[in-house]
Amino acid sequence: MKKKDITFLRVTHLRGPNIWTYRPVIEAWLDIGAFEQSPSNTLPGFVERLVAWLPGLAVHRCGVGEPGGFIQRLNEGTWIGHVLEHVVLELQNLAGMRTGFGKTRQTAEGSGIYKMAFRTRNEQVGRAALEAGRELVMAAVEDRSYDLAATIERLTDMVDSLCLGPSTACIVDAATDRRIPSIRLNEGNLVQLGYGARQRRIWTAETDRTSAIAESISSDKDLTKSLLASCGVPVPQGRIVDSAEDAWEAAEDVGLPVVVKPVDGNHGRGVSLDLSRREDVEAAYALALEHGSEVIVERFIRGNEHRLLVVGNKVVAVARGEEAWVTGDGKSTILELIDAQLNTDPRRGLTEEFPLNKIIVADDAAIQLDLSRQGFTPDSVPADGKRVLIQRNGNVAFDCTDELHPELAEVVALAARVVGLDIAGVDLVAEDISRPLIGQDAAVVEVNAGPGLLMHLKPAQGEPRPVGAAIVDHLFSASDSGRVPLIGVTGRQGTTQIARLIAWLVRLSGRHVGLACSEGLFLDRRQVDRRNGVNFESGQRLLMNRNVDAAVFEHSGEAILRLSLIHI
Repeated sequence: MKKKDITFLRVTHLRGPNIWTYRPVIEAWLDIGAFEQSPSNTLPGFVERLVAWLPGLAVHRCGVGEPGGFIQRLNEGTWIGHVLEHVVLELQNLAGMRTGFGKTRQTAEGSGIYKMAFRTRNEQVGRAALEAGRELVMAAVEDRSYDLAATIERLTDMVDSLCLGPSTACIVDAATDRRIPSIRLNEGNLVQLGYGARQRRIWTAETDRTSAIAESISSDKDLTKSLLASCGVPVPQGRIVDSAEDAWEAAEDVGLPVVVKPVDGNHGRGVSLDLSRREDVEAAYALALEHGSEVIVERFIRGNEHRLLVVGNKVVAVARGEEAWVTGDGKSTILELIDAQLNTDPRRGLTEEFPLNKIIVADDAAIQLDLSRQGFTPDSVPADGKRVLIQRNGNVAFDCTDELHPELAEVVALAARVVGLDIAGVDLVAEDISRPLIGQDAAVVEVNAGPGLLMHLKPAQGEPRPVGAAIVDHLFSASDSGRVPLIGVTGRQGTTQIARLIAWLVRLSGRHVGLACSEGLFLDRRQVDRRNGVNFESGQRLLMNRNVDAAVFEHSGEAILRLSLIHI
């Protein structure tokens, strides 16, 4: 008699279009053994334990077509392979890799043998989720403990290390929405959008249109300022300094208060604001030198810091920074107040999942310097009602796109053009971005290449902005799908000869043709690989080639069923 267990007979990653869907899936052949005679509603306490562990299953629609559909199926009775499918999808979702497609079908191979397919964005994460899903389902069946938190943490770590970052992923997802295909070119965030000669490349928020010269200019804050000023963009007065004493002389020259920051720093590291005392300026010089090769002193512009995302000469999103303060109670230290009043905010955390960073004073010399200027240490106990400034520029995550005045938008777009960046994060300090420049002391303080997108995708407050779609629209016109003509040939006899003949005929039309067939890999007349090219890897090589503006692929029927198509 078969025992109640789930056995994996075969697990295959289908990387291209397949019999289940157009997108990559993992297909698993399952033997559910005695579970074939024991649907979910016959397993005592199973449904209750499963839903208690994974309450998110309540929104799975399943075949019913509405939230709660899967729970209904569980209560009515469904087979364990179908349950495993939904558990695997939910585990991936909890780990931060959103997926939704899954199918489980009985086979003709024998009693209890099923084929299950589920969408995954990464093979390794998908396989790990499959194994973890089996363990969780069996623990629910056998009424034993299961460490779900540890599983989610392990899967989340895999997602963070193996999957595309959120900024790159939002661009790829926007391309997918427009049916523009994508190929990941390395283990990082280098991605090809489109095929062959119609392709474009992105590396997070940089594109193949991003000039290396422009990127170098943007990393030199002093050079950036001089170019912007020459073109009429308002910038703070300042200069590079070579010592603490020189920093104070520069501060006196430009007028107090001042900003001291590294010339080639990023992410606000080593930046000190609103400095008026010599000892503060000299201390800030030492801090800035730790984070860059040179230090610059600038006039301090009063107002809020804003990050404006420019894509293709147009501002598409704006985020405002807000200072972080605590209020003393006469009993708690500043560290305790930070934990109680700031770090308890659910929007704060240590990963990219959170729009605001958790404040760790020991790791932030700028915070320590600001506290010192106010006469405090992290262990000081402020008086009851005393407000203490903790952080000046670490919370640029409050969406205010709809407030932007058209004149400011033009100035910021001009700043990006002057530097030469097609995508730029422009830092603007202004008291009120809904007002024009006249009447307020606003200035562009930085222009950044490869800007982060997360503040616009998951703002701490306000509406998320479709910045990924804006970047895709910048790279591809409305009528451009990024595709080249693709021809597939399959059958039982003569497929290689037919594929070669088609490639020859297409080449006569003037196109550069790639061909992958059993006789090898061809680029026009040239054979570049003599090995059998009827496989996924050979097809990808053609689709990655910038010279190919049409491609022909030979497929075998067995490969289509077992390994998926090469292209879509």
